[in-house]
Amino acid sequence: MNKKIFLGLALFSLTSFGVLTACGKKESLKSEQKEITIATNANSKPNTYMVDDKLTGFDIELARAVFKQLPEYKIKFQVIDFNSVLSGVDNGRFQMAANALSWTPERAEKYNYSLPLSKSATSVAVKPDLKVKTLSDLAGKTTEVLPGVQVATMLETWNKAHPDQAMTLNYMDASYPLTSYVADVASGKSDFVIYDQISLTQIIQQNGYQLKVTPIDLGETDKHTGFNYFIFGKDTKDKALQKKVDTILIKLKKDGTMSKLSEKYLGGDFTPKEKEMKDDEN
Repeated sequence: MNKKIFLGLALFSLTSFGVLTACGKKESLKSEQKEITIATNANSKPNTYMVDDKLTGFDIELARAVFKQLPEYKIKFQVIDFNSVLSGVDNGRFQMAANALSWTPERAEKYNYSLPLSKSATSVAVKPDLKVKTLSDLAGKTTEVLPGVQVATMLETWNKAHPDQAMTLNYMDASYPLTSYVADVASGKSDFVIYDQISLTQIIQQNGYQLKVTPIDLGETDKHTGFNYFIFGKDTKDKALQKKVDTILIKLKKDGTMSKLSEKYLGGDFTPKEKEMKDDEN
């Protein structure tokens, strides 16, 4: 056989083998990836929302940044109503939730929490002429709340302890967006809404409402107050996933990725301090 032809065939064979091997490795990696479904209601701007049918927001983009460094997982997002976000994690339908989620003792019994993602002061949105420093300044006022969330529980506790100064709580459906809560204060349908400072400020600015946002003194608060988290299930696999996510969150905090995402989506660096990103088992 002609030497040139022989060498050409040999080179072609080696090249083809290398390409096939590389393709084989890629296919093997894909086949070994574990699929993770992350639940969100896409209705808690700026943490999770839709833009031109694309899911985005601080929590969402941070989750994408985390799993970009965890190639053993393939993620997909499931947009669903808020109540189903938590129940879906509880029954194993979803492996993780990203939805501006706060910490409560009741949730901590059922779910594992990530390290904190952001921190924002609990604040109240009211008309400019209403001065509010503490809950007592809201006595007799009306607000809208979602049953079971931290704010609703707090106000229910206040009402029981101060029946002569009770607030009127109108319970809303989970599909009722935060933007509507704020709009109802602007229109006078309700007197105030309590939520995090970041979200309230953004909604008011974007809609030009004549409202003010003021941090409210809640007295002695839990160490988790103001923090936002990812949530996971409670079994061994869920715990292993949470630990991996926490490891990457610390890296993203140190390399500035978390701060950049916070600046872009939250309007400032609202990320926790490194000393606040400690695993204290909830």
